[in-house]
Amino acid sequence: MIEVIECRFPASIQDTGRPGYRHLGVPLSGALDAVWLALANTLAGNDVAAAAIEVRLLGPSLRAHDPCIVALAGEFAATIIDASGQSRQAANWRGHALSPGETLVAGNLRSGIGYVAIAGGIDVPSVLGSRSTYARAGIGGMGGRNLAAGDLLMTGAAGHHAPRCLPAPPGVPHGPLRILPGPQRSRFPDESWSTFLDAEFRVGREADRMGLRLDGPTMGHAGGADIVSEAVTPGAIQVPGDGRPIVLLADCQTVGGYAKIATVIGADLPRLAHLLPGQTLRFALVDMAAALAARREQSVALAKALASIGPAGPDMDLDALYSANLIDGVIDAD
Repeated sequence: MIEVIECRFPASIQDTGRPGYRHLGVPLSGALDAVWLALANTLAGNDVAAAAIEVRLLGPSLRAHDPCIVALAGEFAATIIDASGQSRQAANWRGHALSPGETLVAGNLRSGIGYVAIAGGIDVPSVLGSRSTYARAGIGGMGGRNLAAGDLLMTGAAGHHAPRCLPAPPGVPHGPLRILPGPQRSRFPDESWSTFLDAEFRVGREADRMGLRLDGPTMGHAGGADIVSEAVTPGAIQVPGDGRPIVLLADCQTVGGYAKIATVIGADLPRLAHLLPGQTLRFALVDMAAALAARREQSVALAKALASIGPAGPDMDLDALYSANLIDGVIDAD
């Protein structure tokens, strides 16, 4: 069992989501970056789809009530504090063994999003086949809400293994987000389409697990912004009447009545998870063949990364190690 000691920024329990219910109005939900979720779970010795904690900006503080392994996937400034108050650095992209009474302070997060996995997976009730939190409807996770101080997280049965590490941590890819034309491309004049492809946009303050509203040049419509409501999916880019694009994410609604200018390809969906208000982005048009090739490349890269995960060495305080004068005390055997 793990206790949440502090959680000042939104953090939620997520797995790979609940597909198969969109026709009933239930969003997919699940991890915004399923690739990093898979890496976190494998580092903890779990199935890649197990429930873990998704973190943005600042991670929670988690105290172990029982011996356990926790794994960090992301760029956390994390430490582990033992029962006597002594702290040690907790390296990223590896698992860490916690003894009863020790606290993982996940700290500031530089990668936009990150995951904390616990060996055995977080064992909360499954709702429609998933433990993912969908806060707008109050389902999944911890009673359908984000984590809060005082929460007790139970885990499933964990296998017995040493902490693991990922030798070559992934970075967040850069460059334009690749898109396919949306189903209402014809509702946008060529001038708007050219602007959409050439301009730089900035993520606005309205950014959450449902979507990102973009600031920048506005997109004009040909025939108005409204359409007969139809299905939408994560990655779809809607443009309402004000002309400001909205990129939909995992918690997006299942139908929408705004024209969709484009769709972010599946391989680039995880990149959307790392965008924060104020950051900039651009788009690049690709065809379906390129989108499918990118998805295959992503699958191959993930498989290689998962296969590379192996036993980690003992925890070390690297800051203390590097600050020490390693030359002192060297013995000349001659």
